[in-house]
Amino acid sequence: MPEKAKPALGLLPLYLKLYDDVLPDARRPLEEFVKTIVSELDARGLKSVAAPVCRVKGEFDEAVRSLEAAGAEALVTLHLAYSPSLESADALAATDLPVIVLDTTPAFDFGPGQDPAEIMSNHGIHGVQDMCNLLIRRGKPFRIEAGHWRESDVLDRAAGWVRAAHLAARMKSARVGSIGGAFRGMGDFQAPEDALAAMGIEIVPADLSLLASLMPTENDPSVESEMAADLAAFEPVDLDAGAHRRSVRASLAVRRWIERGHLTAWTINFAAVGRASGLPALPFLEASKGMARGIGYAGEGDVLTAALVGALASVYPETTFTEMFCPDWKGDRIFLSHMGELNPNLLAGKPLLAEKAMPWIDMDSPALLTGRFKGGEAVFVNLAPGPYDTFTLILAPVEMDDSIADRMPGTIRGWFEPAMPVSDFLEAYSAVGGTHHAALVYGDVAEDIVRFGEWMGWSVAVLE
Repeated sequence: MPEKAKPALGLLPLYLKLYDDVLPDARRPLEEFVKTIVSELDARGLKSVAAPVCRVKGEFDEAVRSLEAAGAEALVTLHLAYSPSLESADALAATDLPVIVLDTTPAFDFGPGQDPAEIMSNHGIHGVQDMCNLLIRRGKPFRIEAGHWRESDVLDRAAGWVRAAHLAARMKSARVGSIGGAFRGMGDFQAPEDALAAMGIEIVPADLSLLASLMPTENDPSVESEMAADLAAFEPVDLDAGAHRRSVRASLAVRRWIERGHLTAWTINFAAVGRASGLPALPFLEASKGMARGIGYAGEGDVLTAALVGALASVYPETTFTEMFCPDWKGDRIFLSHMGELNPNLLAGKPLLAEKAMPWIDMDSPALLTGRFKGGEAVFVNLAPGPYDTFTLILAPVEMDDSIADRMPGTIRGWFEPAMPVSDFLEAYSAVGGTHHAALVYGDVAEDIVRFGEWMGWSVAVLE
């Protein structure tokens, strides 16, 4: 499983060598200000590495190389004073890392009553202007957020861009395992492999003989241990021990394959996997438990959505793969479901564990998790392939509703209310090309996910 890591940023403080030459003590309070900004960003769930204060071209070149080597996923610039743009522009334009310009100063009040000595510590904005002009002229994309670090939400906005850069880094380095290829005839989520490769997604086809070699025997201690853990974590309902055992064996084989291949996500085409595959049951249990651990997943061989779910889950643990199944015209809601996969951490109540008959699949029935998604604020997220190898990220802020009793025990289910009438929502969703596979992410996270789409260079459509 990929190690859960905080979004990482490199903080690049900019300064003017002339000031060090003439007023060497002027920099000391500003170095403390750098520490304050680092602490504030880390308090927002980030991991910050600050470069030494940079003044001349060689220092900027070395600092950017050092921050890249330290694993930064974005650079955040902080002007401590005016800094001539030709000293920093080449290093910033050359890096592949996203650049976020943090335009802030130590002082909040710089009115007529301010001590003129404070000018030295608070005049970085014209250095920002100088640098941004050069970045534009060099064709280097950047994002700028301005405001007082304590008296505004500027650090929240900057942190949002860092989280989005982390999502983009995960998407661009996705390794997606594929068992059985894509579902025949299901075209909406299928993108050309060269377009996926250009995005950075690597597809890892499953070797069925390898999967078979990784599968534990029926009485292996790992199987017994996993079954016992399931019975403690989930609510068994008329659970057949044989179905549970074969599902655990298949799931452990897939988990070992994920770990051996350093996969960030995976997908399975149930229509292409039967008894001849060597799997004793479909590994729906691992799809669900993997999502709870941050492993991306999508059904039917959907590599694109699996990579998306994996990227989102790397920042937002309350993420799951899902589909819009049925419109509730009367209740002005939409019913979510899928065959046998969900993130169990998103359910209202304890997940149920039961055998489920699947007569359309040529293998013995699996055990899987079911339940109802909990209520709360969420975002429905879809990544839709478009013409000429383009992509559109579609977001819909929604409210998950678990307030009304239902008659669907033993199923994966949930209802959301979009921010517009269901008829308008469905029209808008298909008008921008939304596919039938998607992610559901709990929380007020739409702005960050929009930023993610912008870093990726996708079109972004927000349905609100």
